[in-house]
Amino acid sequence: MRADRTIDIRGEVCPYTFVKSKLALEELESGQILEIILDHDPAVENVPRSMEADGHKVLSVKRVGKDWQILVRKA
Repeated sequence: MRADRTIDIRGEVCPYTFVKSKLALEELESGQILEIILDHDPAVENVPRSMEADGHKVLSVKRVGKDWQILVRKA
């Protein structure tokens, strides 16, 4: 699955991880996919939960080395 946009927010902490993810999603069209790369472990739970609460579809959450990759399809 290919992302339409990728943001690298390693080094950011909650709530900035969610805020930056939400702002990036606002720039996409409905149905497009955002790839979020982060390294803040609490955000691995918080960002997907917040995205789904906003109506978006979390496609995957996976560990990539020391970092995490989250794929979200915009509603």
